[in-house]
Amino acid sequence: MSTDFDHIVIGAGISGLGAAHFSAQRGRTTLVLEASERSGGCLNSPHFAALDNFWVEAGGHTCFNSYGNLLTILDDLGLTAQAQAKVKVGYSLWQDGKRRSIVSALHIFEALRSIPRMFTAEKDGRSVADYYGSVLGRRNYQDLLRHAFAAVICQPADDYPTEALFRRKPRRKEMIKAFTFAEGLTTIADAIAAQPALTVRTKQQITAIACDGDGFRVELANGDTQHCDYLTLAVPPDVAARLLPAGFEAAHNLIKPIGMAEIETLALVLRSADVALKPLAGLIAVDDAFYSAVSRDFLPDDRYRGFAFHFRPGVLCAEAQLERACAVLGVSPQRVAAHTHIHNRLPALRTGHMNLVRQLDAALAGTRLGMTGNWFFGVSIEDALTRSQAEMARLFGA
Repeated sequence: MSTDFDHIVIGAGISGLGAAHFSAQRGRTTLVLEASERSGGCLNSPHFAALDNFWVEAGGHTCFNSYGNLLTILDDLGLTAQAQAKVKVGYSLWQDGKRRSIVSALHIFEALRSIPRMFTAEKDGRSVADYYGSVLGRRNYQDLLRHAFAAVICQPADDYPTEALFRRKPRRKEMIKAFTFAEGLTTIADAIAAQPALTVRTKQQITAIACDGDGFRVELANGDTQHCDYLTLAVPPDVAARLLPAGFEAAHNLIKPIGMAEIETLALVLRSADVALKPLAGLIAVDDAFYSAVSRDFLPDDRYRGFAFHFRPGVLCAEAQLERACAVLGVSPQRVAAHTHIHNRLPALRTGHMNLVRQLDAALAGTRLGMTGNWFFGVSIEDALTRSQAEMARLFGA
């Protein structure tokens, strides 16, 4: 049976949900099709029913008052007032089997000599290693920054484009600087998906997409066919390259070489009484099997503490990951109250990526096909939504 929609969005991560929201706000009937069993993508707060629904963030961890497009959505959904401030706790380094302070890896005099370059150095077209090695010093980059940046993007950071790592955004000063929600960041995804103005369907495998007159035809593995006037691909670049219909060869050739970083995340919960470790935001690993470990200490709970370890792919098996995490936390694996393994993917962007995006935009100009994701401007929630808002403005007007 075929159902027509003004707009179909493929992918229900925050990019796709954001695109659907901005589309529905413009009065377009919008369908979101998601291949997995849940919407939200990297907004993933697994709840453990046996532990009074205690949850841990296994993907995105923080929202900020500089996330203007996100705050607009929260305003639209009536969620802004439900935001909760995150308790201020700090990060530490994990190096040679010990927890160390961030400052211990900082070469202060080198930083002081190098910092003035930050006011004149250009970011555009430069790699993270090149830019930050210049403005903060090579030793500071090698001993500290390369590990800190890898912890943020969960992949080696040396060749990552500087423009996509941190982008300056205006802050909404009346809003909490760093915030979350009582039930985790999946609150955002669930609220967007629950709107009556749009339809979200999970477990939808797309077999083919074809141009159909001025619009598109989407064929699904279950035999259904959906027709739409406008289509947005909100999926990773390798999936987008596979799904692009005939007639978009230029776009296909541009995005096909973009790589993906695979991340093996272990979310685990321990009883507070079993963990001697003082509250912390997380650990930045130096040359270890994991990139980072992020805690849930920003929203304290009297009974439990939660941690998400983001492991390098293929280094440790699931059992060894659990043992490694427990060794880092100083507890026995038998003390783990609950845990789950989650596979995440992030784009592996490289220097020159922004030029590729400009070429891709030129290839899509004048068409009814939109493309969004966390692989355009950066991996943050706001970076993804910035792209989604721009694409909906291109397709449907400001």
